[in-house]
Order: sequence, then C-alpha cells, then structure tokens
Amino acid sequence: MQLHEIKPGSGARKRARRVGRGIGSGHGKTSGRGEKGQLSRSGGGKGPYFEGGQMPLQRRLPKRGFSNARVAKVYNVVNVSDLSRFDAGSTVDLEAMQASGLVQRTLDGVKILGNGEINVGLTVRAHAFSKSAAEKIEAAGGKAEVI
Repeated sequence: MQLHEIKPGSGARKRARRVGRGIGSGHGKTSGRGEKGQLSRSGGGKGPYFEGGQMPLQRRLPKRGFSNARVAKVYNVVNVSDLSRFDAGSTVDLEAMQASGLVQRTLDGVKILGNGEINVGLTVRAHAFSKSAAEKIEAAGGKAEVI
C-alpha cells in the first residue's frame, strides 16, 4: 500500500449542508437557525470564554506577583563529574560538549554545576559556573573560563 492509495473510510467524508438556498431546499429562510435570538444573528456566538455578561473568570481572579519567565536565561546543565570523560589538559567548550553528547541543543548557553568529583585538569569554557563547580575545577588543576 502506498501513501497516495489511502482512501478515507466509507461515510467518513460527508457533503456540507447547503443552507439558505430557498424554501424548496428544506434549509431555506432561516437556514436552520430558528427565528430570533443571539444565535440566529451572524457573529452571534460570543466564543468559549463568554459568560453571559457575568464578570469573566480571567478578570475575577486576583493578579499578584511577578514572573521573569520572558527574560530568564535557560541553561543546559552539565555536572562536573560528567567532564571527567575528557582528556587531561584539553579545552572543553560548547562544541566539545556537543560532540561528546553532553549537550543536545543550545538554549541560552551551558552552566556547569558542582555535582560529583573531577580529577582531571581541564580548561572549561562555559557561559556560567556554580561556585562549587569553579572551585572543584581549579582544585583539580584546571581553569574555569566564563564565555
């Protein structure tokens, strides 16, 4: 079976009802909308959030606080223990982390966290370091450089 040979099941496709085409059609004059009222008019439905004139939910709820989600930086997180896979004396940057599979996609950069231990001296270039991560890298004989 090929993609272009697939057909919809019987009864799945139904012709649209043609309304407003005269009395003889069975759907003439008011076109199935009844006589008067809000829903008989064009644009009569007010949408899913209209509550009949009652104060809408989004206006009844209190609005408090502040969110910095629009401007917050989102980092890829790499632990210090994950850096042990690199050879001693090498420079570890974003490209090296991507090549080794530590970082899949670039967000706002890479942040190195201090989880675990490191025993190889590396020059680590990242966008941010936690205090403990920078201390552990330097204690192992490496350098922590902020890009």
